[in-house]
Amino acid sequence: MSVKSAERVLRIFELLSANISGLTIKEISETLNMPQSSTSGLVKTLLNENYVSVNQFNRLTLGPKLIPVGNAAMESLDISSLGTPFLKELMKAVEETVFMAVLVEQELVYVAKIDSNRSIRTSAYLGGQKPLYCTGLGKAFLAFMQESERKNYMKLVKLKAITKQTITSKVELEKKLQGYAQKGYSIDDEENEDGLYCLAAPVFGVEGTLQAAISVAGPKERMLKQEGRIVEHLKKNSRHNFNKAGICT
Repeated sequence: MSVKSAERVLRIFELLSANISGLTIKEISETLNMPQSSTSGLVKTLLNENYVSVNQFNRLTLGPKLIPVGNAAMESLDISSLGTPFLKELMKAVEETVFMAVLVEQELVYVAKIDSNRSIRTSAYLGGQKPLYCTGLGKAFLAFMQESERKNYMKLVKLKAITKQTITSKVELEKKLQGYAQKGYSIDDEENEDGLYCLAAPVFGVEGTLQAAISVAGPKERMLKQEGRIVEHLKKNSRHNFNKAGICT
């Protein structure tokens, strides 16, 4: 049996994690359809315990006490901790930023990010969520997941344009996913963030189940100049190196 106040706290955390610039109590209560008095009481407790903070604009954000909790959660994910050395190896080989994500409730969640010395501007951050249909990592999940799972996702999802390049036709997306499945990797061509080009590949578990996806991301012009080499290193790391760690088949 669920406890309503606990559920509301979790929804507040999820909402604030998706709005890093912060929200007011009124915005939280209206978005979550919660009474403002109840929202205010919960927020006051979270503020007192440092699970929620108030930023310089007097808006509520996630608090510092969640940082060790999040770090511990990251470390408890075996695939993240075991895969980090190979993600670092991949970053050094291609000299671009590398990500790892897992699938949570039909959205990707970033569990690792290895920055290169050639930094990029991106909205992706550890613990952050993104849609599947418009990201390289997300399309890696879609291209290689069970067919029934993909069909269910495609039936329910609304393909909203995030950039001018976002694919909003389900027929076109399905065609792209078929091609990615044949190639062994997926592409995000400025579909989630302008100027950002991403190449991603799936990571399978020891029983052949799709466990995660890894990607290399950078400015489009720079990525295209070495796309073939990046794909080679990406596929090697997603299969061979993760296999050495006992993660993949």
